[in-house]
Amino acid sequence: MAVINIDTSEMKKFFDSVNKLGNGDIEKELKLFLEGIGVEFLRVLRDEIKRRKVVDSRQLLKSFIKDEENNIWKLKEGNLTLEVGTSVNYANYVNDGHGTCRPGEERRFVPGYWKGDRFVYDKSAKGGMLLKAKFVDGNHYWDNAVMIIEKMLPDLMEAKMRQFLENYF
Repeated sequence: MAVINIDTSEMKKFFDSVNKLGNGDIEKELKLFLEGIGVEFLRVLRDEIKRRKVVDSRQLLKSFIKDEENNIWKLKEGNLTLEVGTSVNYANYVNDGHGTCRPGEERRFVPGYWKGDRFVYDKSAKGGMLLKAKFVDGNHYWDNAVMIIEKMLPDLMEAKMRQFLENYF
């Protein structure tokens, strides 16, 4: 009579891993991955703002740090949606460009004062500067950061998938 020994320990380990995944580990892993992508996107955004030498970027830079004032960071668990942004009111003007005057105006007075080579807006100042109507080109820091992160995503996803498979299988 022949005896056949079958080692099912690897198979058991595999099914235990699959069972563990069914208990919510996939959602947890995806949420952590998505959060990591968001943090990386904010880093890329800040780098682009610095690289493009955005004028007076302190408030804008700070708004692109997770959980800082003026930051928008929403991560829904159900459909795994991450929303990243800023509530700094001038952010879109810096990115997209803007006119210096309202439509139909040729000039506009802006209250404030000069501090060295920088103009400081101060609505209570007696002095200020007179702006001529023109268009200020945008820096496109957001658009460039999106492009950079989109190029990074395939490699990041592949690395995460490899790590995921190594951890569970």
